[in-house]
Amino acid sequence: MPPKLAELIRKARRLASERDRLIEELAREWVAALRGQGLSPADLDELWAGLTEEAVRRLGRTDKVPAHALRQEAADVIAKVRAKVEAALREG
Repeated sequence: MPPKLAELIRKARRLASERDRLIEELAREWVAALRGQGLSPADLDELWAGLTEEAVRRLGRTDKVPAHALRQEAADVIAKVRAKVEAALREG
């Protein structure tokens, strides 16, 4: 494997690990904020949709990444956070 490719693979793994860590941290913060709020499933649907739109809006200020890629990444991250938060809220 050429040295540049190996370096890129290491960087991608490091970035993926950092992303996973940030998702875990964000989910913990949202669980703490939402626990005991008595939100309905519809409320949570609106929350996640709003967070996705806000992330796309904020990230879309740069021209470095195509809008569809930003939307996909935002949706993916929010879906992961949502799954962790809602699972933790169900557990009590």
